[in-house]
Amino acid sequence: MKNRQAIPALLLCLLLLSACSGPGTAEAKGEARLTVVATTYPVYLFTCAVADGVEGVEVLQLVNQPTSCLHDYTLTVGDMKTLERADVLVMNGAGLEDFLSAALETSDAAVIDCSAGVDLLEEAGHEGHDHDTEYDPHIWMDPARAAQMVESIGAGLAALDADSAAAYGANSAAAQDLLEAWDAELRQLLCDGPDAPAVRELITFHEGFRYFADAYDFHILRAIEEEEGSEASAHEILAVVELIEEYRLPVIFIETNGSDATARAIQRETGVEVEELTMIMSGEESALSAYYEAQQRNAAAILRGFAGEGEEA
Repeated sequence: MKNRQAIPALLLCLLLLSACSGPGTAEAKGEARLTVVATTYPVYLFTCAVADGVEGVEVLQLVNQPTSCLHDYTLTVGDMKTLERADVLVMNGAGLEDFLSAALETSDAAVIDCSAGVDLLEEAGHEGHDHDTEYDPHIWMDPARAAQMVESIGAGLAALDADSAAAYGANSAAAQDLLEAWDAELRQLLCDGPDAPAVRELITFHEGFRYFADAYDFHILRAIEEEEGSEASAHEILAVVELIEEYRLPVIFIETNGSDATARAIQRETGVEVEELTMIMSGEESALSAYYEAQQRNAAAILRGFAGEGEEA
């Protein structure tokens, strides 16, 4: 990533308040001259930040549902209509949008792949899924990698809409500075601060937190992929209980939109706390600050859980 001079703290605060306040600026100015469709909520937040204030650009979100996994997602009729409107499709990449493969074959939209140039982690395995992704696609969970995604969006939109290239570049640089500042804040809380956990091992009930763990020096001992109505086996539960005892873990982590049945059973067996982490897969806000607030909640859940202050079942 290109080095840039840090923007002043006052400007950071102003950007938090004035970041993209809706799904685009075109509605207030008439018909859009450029319709940009972002595939997921994190990509939508990043794209809104880059396109904020650029006249005639409409940013739409394709998938905004409270789901913890897109590997089995099926496009709806509404999704197909949104895709038909796209001049530009901004994708997370790294295989997350496998469900779009057939639709992309008939689309004329230019594609921006946010995973380009990002240091990807090798796929840990998706038992029960039949896709062929080689890398873990949950790259937005690391704010530093999210800044690289923003850089790709800015460069891509500038290349496709040269008349507004300067605006995209300025917005992209400002958003990257925010993400890098937030990354430093989270690192202080989770790694260097007085309340940073001494234990660095995590057990999660979704495999989407590897980039977050990589960013803040945690090690995921086990990630259980649990679908609603299909809880973990007795063998998996025993393995988790043994890890909790071996590492003396005070907490395990469920995902906001996932099932908590197995985690609660393990809690009853071992007495560990159960805390909730979010993968930021859905939301109503379009401001980049929504990403920051979600990551703050994740950090607070980790600190609370390791401090023994988690909520009872």
